[in-house]
Amino acid sequence: MAGPCQAVCRGPGKLHLAWDRFRAALFFPVLALVAIGCDHRERVVVGCKNFTEQIILGELVAQEIEYRTHLPVERRFYLGGTYIAHQSIVAGRIDIYPEYTGTALTAVLKQPAGGDKKAVYEKVKAEYESRFQLTLGPPLGFNDTFAIEIRGESARGLKLQSISQAAAYTPHWRAGFGYEFMERQDGYKGLVTTYGLRFLAPPRIMDLGLLTRALKEHQLDLIAGNMTDGLIRPLDLFVLEDDKHYFPPYEAVCVVRRQTVAAHPAVMEALERLGGTISDEEMRRLNYQVDGEKRDVRAVVSSFLHSKRL
Repeated sequence: MAGPCQAVCRGPGKLHLAWDRFRAALFFPVLALVAIGCDHRERVVVGCKNFTEQIILGELVAQEIEYRTHLPVERRFYLGGTYIAHQSIVAGRIDIYPEYTGTALTAVLKQPAGGDKKAVYEKVKAEYESRFQLTLGPPLGFNDTFAIEIRGESARGLKLQSISQAAAYTPHWRAGFGYEFMERQDGYKGLVTTYGLRFLAPPRIMDLGLLTRALKEHQLDLIAGNMTDGLIRPLDLFVLEDDKHYFPPYEAVCVVRRQTVAAHPAVMEALERLGGTISDEEMRRLNYQVDGEKRDVRAVVSSFLHSKRL
């Protein structure tokens, strides 16, 4: 009876065929693993939360990285709120996402609100590097603090300027807030305690994109929105002054994995070019172009970058 070696060695043609099959069996799985590994290393994944401003910022970062580094960029947008975005970057599912310093300080690090812009930025950066192996890009230039909003007609009719002045009227008002605002350390509980607010009914919890319309249509009388919301002026809404300085600074920054920076230093160079390029008013305008004028996000971002010669 012929053994395994004899079966292979009956002729040179069969020998070469068997050897070729053996090499292929070893080579192609290794090649596949290498390809997967290279694909993972040679792309950058940009994420963001699930509201207009974040989509704009995510696209802004993606386009700048594509242009400056020529690396492929994968977009993983609409990740939900802060907690999901943070867990995604810690787990390595994304490499970069836009965040706000005050949000990082209170919602992620669970530290008390307060401090000036520079102090909050440096504290968050140091904590993120030591605890999560993440770092921050430079501030993008605008401060998107929470905005306690009422209708313009209410502000004018009652001659209201601040949250403290509005507190006398809130027992007759209906309030609405986002899901995250109700849970955050710098959110609802601290706000009502600081200002002594009471409302006609328990606050309605709604998606951020629905709050401004509900306020305009008299379904609500007070909401917590964002200072850079592009619909504040077109809808004739009024932002009450945070006269007790309850909210910390919320400078927009990019959170980045340190491993990504080490592998692709040009990524941080691209983010540094974006530093200080967006004012509060410019961010409002970009938000309005998407929310109010219903323009395509990629086109809006491309036009903005071109105007800044970035």
